[in-house]
Amino acid sequence: MSKSRLLPLTDVSGCEFAPLVHEPLSAEAANELAAKLKALSDPVRLRLLSVVASHRGGEACVCDLSAGIELTQPTISHHLKVLRTAGLLDSERRASWVYYRVNRTVLQQLSQLLGTDTLTPAI
Repeated sequence: MSKSRLLPLTDVSGCEFAPLVHEPLSAEAANELAAKLKALSDPVRLRLLSVVASHRGGEACVCDLSAGIELTQPTISHHLKVLRTAGLLDSERRASWVYYRVNRTVLQQLSQLLGTDTLTPAI
């Protein structure tokens, strides 16, 4: 399982990805956010994330992910690694299979950062 440093969702003010209009991002937070957004910017990775998120039980075996995606297994594995490295997916090996889950905390933080309710600047 990958471990990400995440703050509780209830405290957005202290979140390293506080809404952009409330305070400027630090250089470190901007680098971390850019890595997550870069990982999401690829259509294949967006599809893989969607397949995992919508899979029954909220997790998918790597064998389930190749169905419907016209890429070789090594290419799919590369995209999964990018998503894991960015903290968007967690993985767990069970026997000879790897199961993936969406890191919902990170997605929630991104949603809070980019949400429409955050577009009104504090005056």
